[in-house]
Amino acid sequence: MTDLSELDRGAASGAADPVKVLLHRHRELCERAVDPLEIAAGLEAHGITDRTAARFRHRDVFSLAEELYARVPRDADTAADASAAPAREGDRRRSVAVLLLPLLPGTLCAAALIALARTHGQTRLYAAAAGVVAVALALRAALRRGPLALPHALASRSATGSWTCWLLVYAVLGDGLLRTAVAGGPDGLPDGTAGGDWPVALAPLLALTLAVAPATWTAGLFLTHARRKLAASRGLEDFAASVRPVLLSAVALFLGALAALVALCAPFLDAGPVALAVLALGVLLFVARLLTVHGFTRAPRVILMLTAVAQVLAPATVFAARLPGCAALGAPVEALTAASGPSAVPVLTCGAGALTLLVHASRTLARASAHLRPEQAR
Repeated sequence: MTDLSELDRGAASGAADPVKVLLHRHRELCERAVDPLEIAAGLEAHGITDRTAARFRHRDVFSLAEELYARVPRDADTAADASAAPAREGDRRRSVAVLLLPLLPGTLCAAALIALARTHGQTRLYAAAAGVVAVALALRAALRRGPLALPHALASRSATGSWTCWLLVYAVLGDGLLRTAVAGGPDGLPDGTAGGDWPVALAPLLALTLAVAPATWTAGLFLTHARRKLAASRGLEDFAASVRPVLLSAVALFLGALAALVALCAPFLDAGPVALAVLALGVLLFVARLLTVHGFTRAPRVILMLTAVAQVLAPATVFAARLPGCAALGAPVEALTAASGPSAVPVLTCGAGALTLLVHASRTLARASAHLRPEQAR
């Protein structure tokens, strides 16, 4: 915080125009900003608080940002007005894509599951491979646009994709493996059915791919309302207090949509009740993505990694318990499975991870600087 200390000393030294010093320090931010709100968020990202703003003869960061915005000349306003119509047309096309593209993963997943139900033997294997590729490409396309898309500046720093894949694989195969492992199996590889030696649960995968659409739309609502709260707030603490209920409402809205999808998918696939495990995993992935797109990549990466490792260790300890003298290794997981079923493992691991990230998000996403694009926060 060397720059902030120098600014404080300059403001406290009685300089004739302390705001001019601040403008010089953050000229690039002020010139790029499209409104004073972006300047306010950028100043907070650099450690300037309402108390610091008082030293620059302003009541809060927002009024300081308004003066900085007014001081920067903007010769490109006329050119911007001339290009407003084509920009609006492009925005409309992007809005349609954001609205419809998130429906693609769930649609393709449903089609793939129908194909699996009507095929047998080697043909089923080909249908499964084609379905996995199609759904993966659809997910990639859906997550590259809209409110859940990662900015280019964050793409190289976010490495949550592999851990997310592990969690999805466990949602499909993990409970069946754990149940048969406790019973002494498995005696064969999964055959894509719920009644084989290694039962496969496809309802969670269908529900989660269908949930991409409500996740995208809910994230868009959160971003829109957070921006409105930022415009209406007159202080950083005021904004933090007003945006936390918006975040919790967004998570609750997504949770309700996911619960409805789970209730619809389970009877369609003749599956048992898997609601709690899928809900916990869905909320975990949703909050992790929200944090990641806002630039907070470390916590989602660590929590997803720990969750995936914990789930892999559950059946691993049961298998390790079969070694001579290692029976105690599998006792905790076997006791948990006997008491609550194999789904207790993802419920506990994903639930703990989701709760941890939600608490973290309620602090980090309540900052004005969290709603800047990465290139604006420099």
